[in-house]
Amino acid sequence: MGGGQVATHFDLVIRRGLIADGSGGPLVEGDVAVTGGQIAAVGRVEGTGREEIDADGRLVTPGFVDIHTHYDGQVTWEQRLAPSSNHGVTTAVMGNCGVGFAPCAPEHRELLIKVLEGVEDIPEIVMAEGLPWTWESYPDYLATLAQRRADLDFASQLPHAAVRVHVMGQRGADREAPTAADLDAMTAIVAEAVRAGALGVTTSRSIGHRTPDGELAPTVGADEAELHALARGLRRAGAGVLQLIGSQGAHDPIEEVALFRRLTATSGGPLSFSLMTSAHFPDHARLYLDALDAANRDGEPPIRGQVFPRPVGVILGLDLSFHPFVFTPGYQQIAHLPLAQRVEALRDPDRRARILAEPSEHPNPIFRYFASQDAELYVLAEDPDYEPTADAKVGALAAARGVSPRELIYDLMVDSGGLAVFLLAANNYQGGDLEPVRELLQHPHTIVGLGDGGAHYGTISDGSYPTTLLTHWTRDRTRGPKITLAAAVRMLTRPGAEAVGLLDRGLLRPGLRADLNIIDVDRLRLHRPAAVWDLPAGGRRLVQKTEGYALTMVNGTITYREDEPTGALPGRLVRNPATRGRR
Repeated sequence: MGGGQVATHFDLVIRRGLIADGSGGPLVEGDVAVTGGQIAAVGRVEGTGREEIDADGRLVTPGFVDIHTHYDGQVTWEQRLAPSSNHGVTTAVMGNCGVGFAPCAPEHRELLIKVLEGVEDIPEIVMAEGLPWTWESYPDYLATLAQRRADLDFASQLPHAAVRVHVMGQRGADREAPTAADLDAMTAIVAEAVRAGALGVTTSRSIGHRTPDGELAPTVGADEAELHALARGLRRAGAGVLQLIGSQGAHDPIEEVALFRRLTATSGGPLSFSLMTSAHFPDHARLYLDALDAANRDGEPPIRGQVFPRPVGVILGLDLSFHPFVFTPGYQQIAHLPLAQRVEALRDPDRRARILAEPSEHPNPIFRYFASQDAELYVLAEDPDYEPTADAKVGALAAARGVSPRELIYDLMVDSGGLAVFLLAANNYQGGDLEPVRELLQHPHTIVGLGDGGAHYGTISDGSYPTTLLTHWTRDRTRGPKITLAAAVRMLTRPGAEAVGLLDRGLLRPGLRADLNIIDVDRLRLHRPAAVWDLPAGGRRLVQKTEGYALTMVNGTITYREDEPTGALPGRLVRNPATRGRR
């Protein structure tokens, strides 16, 4: 750590903090000075600040960089990009998983909304009312974003589904094979988007990505030639990353990583993909890691796995998108009622008996799966445990009480006034502990991500993962080795920034952006997810409050003090720095 300071007066000086600078090096007590939106000095700071903050006993970190979010819609209708901004994130990268809203001709708006509703659990009415649709091309979309102000910086990636539908219309939505002319048009759109400022292009190969009616998303099943057409667009632009959701079990991991390497040979740039453990394919995570080790030895652009530091799954509850009875006829009769009235209706013994006996019916197999895993659920307490033991499963709790899992869930929801929530750990909890996840986190070819902020409003609350990484993994874990604070902070900062080419952030270094956090680690706490109804058209979303973020700063401006927003909105659209000025 060094100073290189010339000025004796600064905008802000943070004194006596425990500095984790994002490099992964040892924590050092010292000062950080900020001037003009940049870090001016780190270490022992001489001179004074217009404002001085005593950070004695608290952690000072770079602002966190979340490279996997879905704020594509939310950023057009509101200025606080929560939940990410509540958890120390100062830069969010959106447009992941191949889904988004640009390019989009007027006649395709409803189609893209349906895709986002199914894949990302964003209610149709929220998008219909919230999206201004002031764009058609992707550069037009970025021009709209450039006028927006937010509490963190935001960058965008081009979504393959929107490109496919824009070029092919209904044929694209129906997953028909593209013509040579279609492929050329896709290549041109990718190049145009990256030159305009997109960080890259994204796609999905996952059969879990479907519309509400169960139809596969437009990108699923796209052949290799189509993926190379996207990669050629990056090559033509001379920059950009390729992000994708892999096949998640549908293809052999070795073969899939070989495909990734062929794509990077075409694009000339890096690639990242979602990587998690799965009980259905217990050996796949290890095979992916071995394949990454082999693929990254050749000196070609890096291939990285995006990993998540806790179980990947959904949150279920009476006031959320899913619970075990949501698709039963008896529940559907009262689903429209306000929560308190629904709870009262569910207290009726006859209705209880009827609902418990009824099967769930829905055309989307993924939705049916979420609503059918009664025994596999975990009850989330006010202080949620993201590494629960097997005896905490609903199946085990129900057996101990001599009732069925469905009966126990029903009664817990009613007795709590509809506030009980449950975690379905669909992935990343193989074997009932997080040891395999620790291996993913600490592997040299992985980066932390998958927070999904701005999506899954009624099913997932994963934008809070920075707080889990800093509490569970460094302080609270009892069932295995911990991770050092320095390593955890590095995972949340510099590697993600480097992976998407944003080299002006992610470290506390003089000359870099003044994005930073002051954190009271001893007091840091994550609350249970809860539903609020504050989206456009009164739409619902999950929020997960936290305590312990003493200060968050974006570009030299304080956005949060003691976990509360200041109202400042210094966040701006971040265009691809590698193509800035080429348009």
